[in-house]
Amino acid sequence: MSPSDDPLEAEGVLNPASGRTEDGTLHLLPRLVAEGNVSRVGLAEVTLEGGVPTGVTRRGVVLAPDAGWERGKNNAGVEDPRVTWIPSLGQYVMSYVAYGPLGPRAALAVSADLREWRRLGPLQFEYQPDLDTDLNLFPNKDVVHFPEPVPGPDGEPAYAMLHRPMWDLGWFRPGEGVHLPAGVSDERPGIWISYVPAAEAEADLTALTRPRRHRLVALSEHPWECLKIGAGPAPVRVEEGWLLIHHGVSGRMEPSVDQQQHVSYAAGAMILDPADPARVLARSAEPLMAPETEEERSGTVPNVVFPTAVEEIDGVRYVFYGMADAHIGVARLERTD
Repeated sequence: MSPSDDPLEAEGVLNPASGRTEDGTLHLLPRLVAEGNVSRVGLAEVTLEGGVPTGVTRRGVVLAPDAGWERGKNNAGVEDPRVTWIPSLGQYVMSYVAYGPLGPRAALAVSADLREWRRLGPLQFEYQPDLDTDLNLFPNKDVVHFPEPVPGPDGEPAYAMLHRPMWDLGWFRPGEGVHLPAGVSDERPGIWISYVPAAEAEADLTALTRPRRHRLVALSEHPWECLKIGAGPAPVRVEEGWLLIHHGVSGRMEPSVDQQQHVSYAAGAMILDPADPARVLARSAEPLMAPETEEERSGTVPNVVFPTAVEEIDGVRYVFYGMADAHIGVARLERTD
């Protein structure tokens, strides 16, 4: 998928979520970026040829920065949706980044059909004394939910979400710098997990916006992800555990610059323990995919592959991903020996 002549796509189409309408038709929910870096979430029916995704037919916009907390005086946007179908709730759960008055903030919306979405509101992380900080102070991105309840820290079933807090507050308050939670010495943004008791969410969907029992899952380990890591699509259950495709960033970050030009985003994978999804059983030392094609190497932010959705079509898994913050690509995910 590439930008059309629609003004809503003037600065790119990227980082899609995915899902199926009630008739089983596969759709993407791409981030559409208009002039001024104002993002909306669209709906696009996927064209299949021989079972292979080859294009899309646009079906309009399903989420725009209409709520006051999704807009600032000089910015606005609903960005980078991740969508998980959770059968036990009978809902698609969308996590997205609301670009509001205080910068990026994670938020949730739900839908039964991908077309009509109800905002549940921004995430409100429960205060956890042992962390000696309030997670609500920090920008947070790359939020994605598991598709079914998992064991919580107390052993009880819970709906879990992965997320990525960013500890540097200097962007908001000059000179404030990095504030790390207790027990964390590495300031690079990594993957965290938080939980909502299953019974609470099943009684009231808004409980999903009030996660608790926050734990660190993983930090950068390898050169291709040396700056930061973040979750990609919703975890997929495989025989070894939960397969989590993630992105890793290397290169050089420019302070106070939104559109980085000297970084590289690649995709890797982890296996999380089904008995304790905060525990990493294995992870890729080398990326599964790195920028190679022209569309991946040249764009708003060059050298980016950013996986955000995975779908199975006729027994084959396909990963949909952002290309250099400008286009959307698809890759076949193959299992090998």
